[in-house]
This record gives sequence, structure tokens and C-alpha cells, in this order.
Amino acid sequence: RHRHKEKWAATAPRIPSPRLALHHFDTSYSLHLGALWPSVRAGLLCEQKYGALLNNFAAADHVPQELELLNATDFVSEASQNAQQRQQEMMAQAEMSPPFCASISSKIKCYTFPRGDITRFRPARPDSLGLLDYYLMDAASLLPVLALNVQPGDFVLDLCAAPGGKTLALLQTGFCGHLAANDVSVSRTKRLHQILHSYVPREVRDTVSVTSYDGRDWDQVKGGTFHKVLVDVPCTTDRHSAMEEENNIFHKMRTKERQMLPMLQLQLLMAGILAAKPGAEVVYSTCSLSPLQNECVVERALDIAESQFNIRIHVEDLRHFRKLFQDTFSFFSDCRLGELVLPHLTANFGPMYFCKLRRM
Repeated sequence: RHRHKEKWAATAPRIPSPRLALHHFDTSYSLHLGALWPSVRAGLLCEQKYGALLNNFAAADHVPQELELLNATDFVSEASQNAQQRQQEMMAQAEMSPPFCASISSKIKCYTFPRGDITRFRPARPDSLGLLDYYLMDAASLLPVLALNVQPGDFVLDLCAAPGGKTLALLQTGFCGHLAANDVSVSRTKRLHQILHSYVPREVRDTVSVTSYDGRDWDQVKGGTFHKVLVDVPCTTDRHSAMEEENNIFHKMRTKERQMLPMLQLQLLMAGILAAKPGAEVVYSTCSLSPLQNECVVERALDIAESQFNIRIHVEDLRHFRKLFQDTFSFFSDCRLGELVLPHLTANFGPMYFCKLRRM
């Protein structure tokens, strides 16, 4: 018994994964974000804010009015209206038409509560046909979909689609000629199927092909065929890692997996680029603050595309997104490439990094 006690006394207590994650974030993000890190850290550790993505396929005409009575607004149309107003003012002052590149889908409607308002949305309700009226998601997750700017008849690939929020948002545009929704995880693909069945009528589901390939091999399945490609890669999911023990990538047993993430992300982004037609657009996104998973992956992909595949990639300027949505989200102003939404106590969305590439 004495030896047994000694054995247990010599075993170091296991450090919870969220504490390991926070220690890692404190070390790296305090250097990357500087004086912004304490407020971002506080946001990560507080309750996440959600948006209600309206389901255009549901018979729920009463929902916008119901949400507006609660003081929620559709941040997409509000941003678009504000931008048009600013454009008109500029035209009136300069007597000329400025370039207006803020093309966003007016069919996507997502309601959020104002800054500082922590009201929760009620759970989604079914309409008479059983389709749910809205989908609750981090509103910042819509930005990569809006950046993709799907046009009528586009063939769209969502390379890492599960659990399905962005896939659903792509369908809300009403423009997908065909949508390929892929995820390597069969269990997560089941969740994607559930969301499609809960929100999308059969005739629209028939335009979606759900697959479970390893996304890194996608170009071998259907290379060079898509007009728009979304590559929303697995990442350290910083908010989850800082808060939840379950399925935490900072668990000691997953150290190697975590260290290999940038390589996996690079391979997925390269597969997405190779899946795109010449002239097509690719949006890369993560829910991490890490430049190693964000800008560094994009920069490496640009080099490999040119040196190994003779493909030139143009990085699109998304600064207009920062102006468009500055009333809803807090953006990091020092990204080398792309845009980054920072968690903030008054607007606790994100983190969400997104970068738009055009295959030349």
C-alpha cells in the first residue's frame, strides 16, 4: 500500500487542456496582438455572441419583424445600406462615381443584437413543412461566405464543410448552380446531412453533393472545375480551446496533431486552389488568431502554386469589408494578408480569419 501511495504521489497532476491553450495563447498572441491581447483574451473567455441566419427556404415571413421588435438588425443589409449612403455622399461631393467593390449577397440575412447587448436568441422553430426558421451561428462565420461572392450558376466547392453553417449560408444566396460539400469526417458529415434536412427542401438538397473525401486529394477527384471554392480549414479553434476540455486540440495526447496543423492547412488550401478553374476565386478561413495558421499558410501556398504548378495567385484586397462591417465586428488592422475579426466584450464574435485569392 505504501508503494502504491508513492507511485501516485510521483504522478504529476494533469493540467486541463484549456489552461494549456491559454498559456500558449498568452505566450504567442501577446506578441502578435500587443496591447490588444488583454481585451481579446477577455472576449475569448466570455460567452460567445451569435447571429441568426434567416432561412430563406422556410415560410417564416414573421421572423424579421419578431427579431426587429427585440432590437436585432440584419447586419448584412444594414452594412450595404450604409455603404450605398456613403457612396452617394462621396458622389455628391466629388461629382464622380467612386469605385465600389463591396459586392455582397443581398439574399443572405443575418440578425445580430447591437454592440454590448448580450440578449440570446430563442431556439429555432419549424414552419408548417418542418423547416427551421433560422440557424444560430457566430455571425463572423458569414464573412468568408460573403467574401466568396457567389454568382448565379456558379459551381461551388465547400472543401471542409461540416458541421454545415457555411454550407447553409452558401445555399441561402440562391445562386449555387451546384454545391459540393465535403468533409473528411464521416461523423461530422452526418451532422451536415442533419442540417441540410432541417433547413433545406428536397429540390434544393438535390443540387448538393455531400462527400467524405480527404480534402487534400480533392484535385485528384475534380481538379480545375469550380468557380468558387471555400477552404475553411481545421485549426486550433481558439475560443473552444480556451473554454472546453472535450475534443480540445491542446490535450497532451494531441500535441503532434496540433503541431502539424499548418501543414494540413497548407495542403488543403493547395487542393482548393487546384480545384478552382482559371479566373476562379478561393476563400481561405480559420477561427484562429494565429498568424502561423493564417497569413503564413496563404504566403506559403502562393509560393508553391507558382513554383510547383506555374499558377499565379492574386490576393484580393478585403479592406472594404472592414469598413462595411466595422459597426458589427472588431477587426485587427495589421493583417499582412486578408482580414481578422477579433473577439471583443462589446462584440464577442470570432476569431475569424479570411483571405480571398483569385487563380489567374
